[in-house]
Amino acid sequence: QVQLVESGGGLVQAGGSLRLSCAASGRTFSTYAMGWFRRAPGKEREFVSAISGEGGSSYYADSVEGRFTISRDNAKNTVYLQMNNLKPEDTAVYYCAAASGTYYRRAYDFGYWGQGTQVTVSS
Repeated sequence: QVQLVESGGGLVQAGGSLRLSCAASGRTFSTYAMGWFRRAPGKEREFVSAISGEGGSSYYADSVEGRFTISRDNAKNTVYLQMNNLKPEDTAVYYCAAASGTYYRRAYDFGYWGQGTQVTVSS
């Protein structure tokens, strides 16, 4: 059982940066691949980024590739999402999620979810 708590969201101007954090409970954090998803107003939840348990592999949605960076510190049971050059279309609630299986690219691959943190990007 994993509990996840996101933090670091806020209001930022277009072109600015934010770093989201996701703190996880438990002592087996490194066994979980971790992901970030977001849900923008009027849109479905979408995949943003994911990282393997030991941090060796990472994946990004086309919409954030080159702007966002996912990382993790397993000693701190924490996953980060560094968001640079933010755009108004990045405005969404961002959710951290944990996956225990082979796949970690689809929402249904992730069995544990945080409550989300709001990111608002103004133009």
